[in-house]
Amino acid sequence: MTKFGELISVEKPVLIDFYSDWEDAENTVETLRNVAAALGDKAKVIKIDVTKNENLADALRVKGNPTFMLYKNGEMKWRQTGFQDAKTLIDLVKEYL
Repeated sequence: MTKFGELISVEKPVLIDFYSDWEDAENTVETLRNVAAALGDKAKVIKIDVTKNENLADALRVKGNPTFMLYKNGEMKWRQTGFQDAKTLIDLVKEYL
């Protein structure tokens, strides 16, 4: 959990996709690649496997996949469960740049 705290406690926005291996993750992988490419080094885009990080997923009450969260300066700014398109995610992160 300490590593997660360090990960989200940065000035730039951090978009996190909580996913699991059993879901069809291909759509979110491509979407996140597009988001990361559009934002460059202005934001971090990270995928976290809930099956490998069960304690973290439980602590954050991640129940559905994918679950997206946006953090800035250690504070959660946005959270949504379900598929999101790249444009929506890019526009959302840009609000916090």
